[in-house]
Amino acid sequence: MNIDGHIVLPDRIMPGRLTFGPTITAMAPMADVPERYILPGFIDGHVHGGDGADMMDGVDAIHRMALFHMAHGTTTLLPTTITAPWNDIMAALHAVAEVMRTGITDGPEIAGAHLEGPFISPHRLGAQPPFALAPTPARVRAVIDTGAVRVVTLAPETDHAQTAIARFVQAGIGVSIGHTLADYELTERTLCRVCGAGGKVGGTHLFNAMPGIMARAPGPVTALMCSDAAYAEMVFDTHHVHPALFRLAHRTMGGRLVFVTDAMRATGVGNGPSELGGQAVMVADGVARLPDGTLAGSVLTLDVALRNAVQAGASLPQAAGLVSTHAANWLGLHDRGVLLPGRRADFVVMGRDLMVREVWVGGQRRA
Repeated sequence: MNIDGHIVLPDRIMPGRLTFGPTITAMAPMADVPERYILPGFIDGHVHGGDGADMMDGVDAIHRMALFHMAHGTTTLLPTTITAPWNDIMAALHAVAEVMRTGITDGPEIAGAHLEGPFISPHRLGAQPPFALAPTPARVRAVIDTGAVRVVTLAPETDHAQTAIARFVQAGIGVSIGHTLADYELTERTLCRVCGAGGKVGGTHLFNAMPGIMARAPGPVTALMCSDAAYAEMVFDTHHVHPALFRLAHRTMGGRLVFVTDAMRATGVGNGPSELGGQAVMVADGVARLPDGTLAGSVLTLDVALRNAVQAGASLPQAAGLVSTHAANWLGLHDRGVLLPGRRADFVVMGRDLMVREVWVGGQRRA
């Protein structure tokens, strides 16, 4: 099959033809192509829900949220837990494992789960419910044994955290520092420990649910930004992070900055009441908050994040990297995330207005 358009590559936009089956087989420049962009399929490594569904509700909910986000350009995603009672978390991970085995008919790929809770600081919950637990050896073993987890968020200052980190690295699971009170020094030591063991390390929603940057207390943000190896998520709905801080992080981190949605059940539903982990949430003017005003996840989709990045000054190739290529590298998904011969034919067709027109997964049109 062929599709013609302005092909968005990592370093330029090339008018041309993409030839593909399940994978991309060839690309060739052309002088006259339709006025549309072809971008690599979006990859969301941190997404709780959408279209009224929450991954904690099980297999059917994972299907529903995945199909919703696919319509917005996401071709690969990691359903993400919330801090909840232990049995609920394990049930959710087993549901992800089942979906990984069976797949989603005419849907995106589920590449694993992101375990955002419960191994976080009870003193930096953000919008997470108060069910934080220490990553004891038995709990870590149970998580690994599900075979579903690709990334785990944890606070490195909690009991058993350093031992747990070593086990997760050994199991090939990415370690993301978040919902933490860790200082710069502990964060830097943790980054070095993970990298020294050959693991992947990152930060969960940079600037949020972690200490900020102060003159004499640089905090985990600085350690993540200054690292040569650490990746960091960002929820760029312009509510969680100011555009100026996006520009700072992007200039500092480049290919290590990864856009995620952190999207919740209310995403795509509109303004009004919703819930997150059993907590009441109100969505107003595109912002979700708990009754005390705390930001409660987001109602973001990755196509909106891409448009926000462009509006904040990123080029379209840079924005495509933020919603796709960087996540593929962070998550070890080296068969996708960029339009090159031999890679999966996961791509998004957008109009000149950067609105999604078509979504292709593995060479098949899905939306």
